[in-house]
Amino acid sequence: MDRVLDLLVALPPALVLALVFLLPALEASTFLGLVVPGEIAVLVGGVLAHEGRLPLWAVILAAVAGAAVGDQIGYLVGRRYGRRLLARVPQRFVRSGELSRALALVRRRGAAAVVLGRWAAALRALVPGLAGMSGIPHRAFTVANLAGGALWAVTVALLGYLAGASFRLLERRLGWGGKALLAVVVLVVAVRLVRARRAARRERAGTAGPR
Repeated sequence: MDRVLDLLVALPPALVLALVFLLPALEASTFLGLVVPGEIAVLVGGVLAHEGRLPLWAVILAAVAGAAVGDQIGYLVGRRYGRRLLARVPQRFVRSGELSRALALVRRRGAAAVVLGRWAAALRALVPGLAGMSGIPHRAFTVANLAGGALWAVTVALLGYLAGASFRLLERRLGWGGKALLAVVVLVVAVRLVRARRAARRERAGTAGPR
């Protein structure tokens, strides 16, 4: 467990900031958010800000920029390619109802869906493209995108910052208990990522198989 913490803390600040920008930027523009939520990098950036490796304002700025740029690209792709965009959505998200939820949210809320969808990884990846496909005006989308991205980035970065403070306090007070708790959290995240990758491989294998 100490090795994992050391690895995260030892990342060069420039690389951390690049990831804080890049992962949110790729969520909606490439659907990466369906597999790797962008808040992972922002949370780590907040933790490292608590460690004194990065200014908190720089983490927030990079996260806001990444979220805004990624969603703008997702919107433009949806507006240009329309329903062909839906063919890129992995079938497990169609079967699970995530795509239907995103479509329903956009139809009900319009541009406000961009702000509301920020708080669920699948919706965050799908809503911008669906907003472009549905004909929501560019200006209205941009305002909602900037507002939602800023609120999301500030909240997640602060959660990471506070999580770093809380873990250090817990580690001092509980010793091995704090480390065990963090180990459980890391294990749960790792299991979820492994399951997502296996499901993606099975889906690709099924698609490539005989029809």
